[in-house]
Amino acid sequence: MKRVLILDGAIYRDIYRPADHWRALLGDVPADSVHLPSGEPVPELRPYSHLIVSGSEASIVRPEPWYHVEADAVRRAAAAGLAILGSCFGHQMLARALSGERYVAAAPQPEVGWIEVEVLAPDPLFADVASRHWVFASHFDEVRDPPPPWRVLARSPGCAVHAMRYGNDPIWGIQAHPEITPSDARVLIEGFLLHEPHLAPVMRPALAAEPHDDGTALPIVRRFLEA
Repeated sequence: MKRVLILDGAIYRDIYRPADHWRALLGDVPADSVHLPSGEPVPELRPYSHLIVSGSEASIVRPEPWYHVEADAVRRAAAAGLAILGSCFGHQMLARALSGERYVAAAPQPEVGWIEVEVLAPDPLFADVASRHWVFASHFDEVRDPPPPWRVLARSPGCAVHAMRYGNDPIWGIQAHPEITPSDARVLIEGFLLHEPHLAPVMRPALAAEPHDDGTALPIVRRFLEA
């Protein structure tokens, strides 16, 4: 039986509800979630086959107490053989938890809006996705030069590590947000302008741009659930 645990790192829950976004893609597969920033405890992992580590408006390079809880859960899940998928902040958390803090850093140039991702190496996670595809991204930090056994699977013009896999284990990180639809993206960007008005120079061009979503979320989730 498949069962998914979602580690929810949302800060502004009025504009960003990643557990809901991922549940919408899981179909009939049961899923539970814990909201780590509010101090909810991570449950026993034994009932779960898959772990999703969500994005967050928090910065991986400015540690909060709940980061240690999430990193510990990631390490325990990896040791137990769960399939793991990290998105955006979750992608960065996988590098931090499994390899160390020095492999995450502030991005020289944030990526916010619709970007083109290039798949560099064949992998089951991207088997049903075009080698070049458009997807939503929103990140100010990045994974930097992940050490073995990490393998870089994809890049974008502004980010060298847009997807990675931990050796041949079923552990993947993706920097983008395939789970965020164009309408979700608008809510998120408008909310950022409300909560973090100093980000307007980055957010306003993304809000004005035409959405370009190649629909990679479902194919990626299906392949993840097969792991």
